[in-house]
Amino acid sequence: MNKTAIAVAIMITAATAAVNAEPITLYGLINVSAQSGDEGEGRFSELKSNNSRFGLKGDYALDDGLTLVYQLEWGVNVSDSSSSNVTARNQYIGLAGGFGEVRLGRHDTALKMSQAKIDQFNDFEGDLGALWEAEVRANNSISYFTPVINGFGAQLTYILEDSADAEDAYSAALFYGDEELKSINFYASVALDAEVDGYDAMRLSTQTKIGGVKLGAIVQRQEEIETGLEQDGWLVSAAYPMGKTELKAQYQTLEDDNSVSVGVDYKAGKNTTLFAWYSSFNLDTPTPDRDYLAVGIKHKF
Repeated sequence: MNKTAIAVAIMITAATAAVNAEPITLYGLINVSAQSGDEGEGRFSELKSNNSRFGLKGDYALDDGLTLVYQLEWGVNVSDSSSSNVTARNQYIGLAGGFGEVRLGRHDTALKMSQAKIDQFNDFEGDLGALWEAEVRANNSISYFTPVINGFGAQLTYILEDSADAEDAYSAALFYGDEELKSINFYASVALDAEVDGYDAMRLSTQTKIGGVKLGAIVQRQEEIETGLEQDGWLVSAAYPMGKTELKAQYQTLEDDNSVSVGVDYKAGKNTTLFAWYSSFNLDTPTPDRDYLAVGIKHKF
């Protein structure tokens, strides 16, 4: 067992012992698929862990109307036993109150979070990050979330580059509505990155629900800072529930590159989903076209 895994095991043991001392939640997602892929050199099969994860989170009431908030989350590769089996995800400590919430640590940027639930193939090969940049989980970051007022809210991420020859970066987003499409059947956001992981980017996102069908769209412009290369892309997605089954489809572009994904989810239990999907990439680059077919299971706890 490597040092990271040992440290995580110790922390979980300590957290379990502290459950009765303060509010704390142990949670996770195990997401595994058996899939067949072709990336230009012939078809192959593999068992894939799709961003499986576990973590601890909680809050603790302080004086003067403040609340301490924290989260420690790790990714875990349940299909392989490499040295990178356990990796860091969002990990922070912060304060919440009438002013909103401030988080210090490693955190998804405001632009990344602004997509809400529009990406129907998040964590899979068809994830929008397969074609687009700006899907950043930032180290050394300070994240601020405003209070939500009449459906409007904002998020700001400030990234300290901790190097004399580097520039600090920021990411900002303004949103309206409910990303879960429950309290209101509409969500929209505008977000931008400046100097984040070598790119400037702007993203416009929206999603609605009509007759039970979820329809989403995103437009993105990204510029590589070093080369000045600008690229535009767009994405549309749809999800149609039928009892325990949900049909999904998504199409995404980046200039002349594009991807299409279709899939079906089956709710086998409150926290368990069986799924199947197909994704195909048509790439106008030296990279070969590729496609994937998968079936799998995911369980939340």
